[in-house]
Amino acid sequence: MSSFRVRPKFEMESNKTIEEIITIIKEKLKINTHHLHGQAMHDHITIRVNQSHRHYWSPQLSVQLYREPEDKVTRLVGVYGPMPNVWTLFTLVYLAVGVLFVFISIIGFSQKALGNSSSILYVLPILVAVALTMYIISQMGQKLGAAQTYAIHYFFEEALGEPVPEV
Repeated sequence: MSSFRVRPKFEMESNKTIEEIITIIKEKLKINTHHLHGQAMHDHITIRVNQSHRHYWSPQLSVQLYREPEDKVTRLVGVYGPMPNVWTLFTLVYLAVGVLFVFISIIGFSQKALGNSSSILYVLPILVAVALTMYIISQMGQKLGAAQTYAIHYFFEEALGEPVPEV
């Protein structure tokens, strides 16, 4: 797992149809010994760590399946990422930091242009530090979930019977 990737992803093609892939994944999820569970329906697969083995940084694999009628292969696009509650928290914090950065910049530089005190600009480095801290925390969390990410990756690879590109 690359250190600078926030949500590792892969793309691959399979000669199996969407229905075959869904059926295979459902069967493998029923008998798996990797402490995983998930859902496979229509053109989407989600694989997660069982609740008993899950922690805050546990990953999930979300796979979208595409196949046009004229195609001979099914295209799979998979994304490894945190559970939705973690992803939402980080997204909202980054959004808040970004919005504050823009507004404080506008106010501070407007005050500076008018010749007034622009000490509010001292908040900008703090916001940058918050964003960097969040990024470092997310990388640490990704490392804590790495073993489970690989377990999900190998389960999916084993279930398909085809090599899945490394994340």
